[in-house]
Amino acid sequence: MIEFHDLSLGYSGRVLMSGVTLKLMPGSFHFLTGPSGSGKTSLLKLCYGELKATSGRVEVFGQDIGAMARDQVALIRRRIGIVHQDCQFLDHLPMAENITLPLEVAGQVADARAMDELLAWVGLSGQARALPPQLSGGERQRAALARAVMGAPDIILADEPTGNVDWEMSQRLLRLMTELNRMGKTVVVATHDLNLIRVAKSQVAARVLRIQGGRVQLAGADL
Repeated sequence: MIEFHDLSLGYSGRVLMSGVTLKLMPGSFHFLTGPSGSGKTSLLKLCYGELKATSGRVEVFGQDIGAMARDQVALIRRRIGIVHQDCQFLDHLPMAENITLPLEVAGQVADARAMDELLAWVGLSGQARALPPQLSGGERQRAALARAVMGAPDIILADEPTGNVDWEMSQRLLRLMTELNRMGKTVVVATHDLNLIRVAKSQVAARVLRIQGGRVQLAGADL
């Protein structure tokens, strides 16, 4: 579903990662970890075409995303749900409209019943008309996850989704993502929280990829 073939990425003469070859199978659950600045966010951006590799290639759904035109990348992204680290929303729009906005941009109409079910799933039924500044950090993160899955994507990419919430909320978000994985979604979560990874590994068949020294390696049981 997502394949990296001898990939390298660099900025301004600095090599961030090189020789990356890996395959994320359909329905898999992967954590991506590593020191700050090691390239976790960049690797996720490579998966949805926000960045292009310096060399090598990234294949998503069997297609080289780095060789696609912008319109083709936009079509691919409809099958990928993205939870950004900063979970930005439009503050003047109610949460329900923020969540459905990506569908509207794509020219699709959100189903009202599906929207109600999604809000209930993330525990935000009572906040549909609330404005983003009125929500807590945990509520905003759950809304960001709802927005990512609104279009029924095949892949969920989450960048530090628990970075600004307490432990109880981190576990709640984790349960939502493991539920998505059990539905057959491929899930990739970038995180520095090793405790969260340890808990997840008792709930789901998660594998851990570690970025270190410009390389991406499958981590062992030492987590």
